[in-house]
Amino acid sequence: MAIHLTKESKILVQGMTGGEGMKHTRRMLAAGTNVVGGVNPRKAGRTVDFDDRSVPVFGSVAEGMDATGADVTVVFVPPAFTKAAVTEAADAGIGLAVVITEGVPVHDSVAFLAHARRRGTRVIGPNCPGLISPGQSGAGIIPADITRPGRIGLVSKSGTLTYQLMYELRDIGFSTCVGIGGDPVVGTTHIDCLAAFQDDPDTDLIVLIGEIGGDAEERAAAYIRDHVTKPVVGYIAGFTAPEGRTMGHAGAIVSGTTGTARAKQQALEAAGVRVGRTPTETARHVLAVLHAGA
Repeated sequence: MAIHLTKESKILVQGMTGGEGMKHTRRMLAAGTNVVGGVNPRKAGRTVDFDDRSVPVFGSVAEGMDATGADVTVVFVPPAFTKAAVTEAADAGIGLAVVITEGVPVHDSVAFLAHARRRGTRVIGPNCPGLISPGQSGAGIIPADITRPGRIGLVSKSGTLTYQLMYELRDIGFSTCVGIGGDPVVGTTHIDCLAAFQDDPDTDLIVLIGEIGGDAEERAAAYIRDHVTKPVVGYIAGFTAPEGRTMGHAGAIVSGTTGTARAKQQALEAAGVRVGRTPTETARHVLAVLHAGA
């Protein structure tokens, strides 16, 4: 199994005919993802050739869903148009919208996330790398060739750290890796993924990657303590971040001791989570936990 994305998933790409959309659609197809169409109202009726595969372009998400049975959309549109794109997808009844776009205004994110929730559409992102179930499907920009299928579930705020932990643990492999994004407001949270991995019979261990800023990791720690019986290993980016310095991710805002790497580490460790101070140490913790349970 996997969470949110399987080999049966049929994927539309909103913005497929743009530069980023073309590049990553080609990569998704090369990885075996079932991309069934693109969406661009100005190019509806055309097809786009990707090596040995021709992909049709539809005028709307609803049209693409009617023609293909698509249940996932990946959004590669500029920030100014992201709200409209996600709203359109939710109104069409898509089950999952993966929003890769960076720089979406927060008030737009709040609006389209609320609308999607009312419509029953799960949103991953914005400002995220997407998700991948190795050997089955990938929706977004996560490389498919750095790991293999396995029984670790990974949820991460950071795209780069998602890739690094996937590579560090490539010999063990993953059920699903989900990059939820680092913006202050995102559609799918650490807790959402923890719950899904807890219920997934093919996930034996969960890796949680957080970073300084906000209280998402502290809330995840409370959820782990009360609801998660599978082992969890964590990593928090930002132990060496200088005080009083603005950091890169929009969500990396620290107020006093709230949101610091140390505070998050303490909360997670109090919930029974082993926390590494580097990605390599985190990978060693995962191996130790798996070895102890063998």
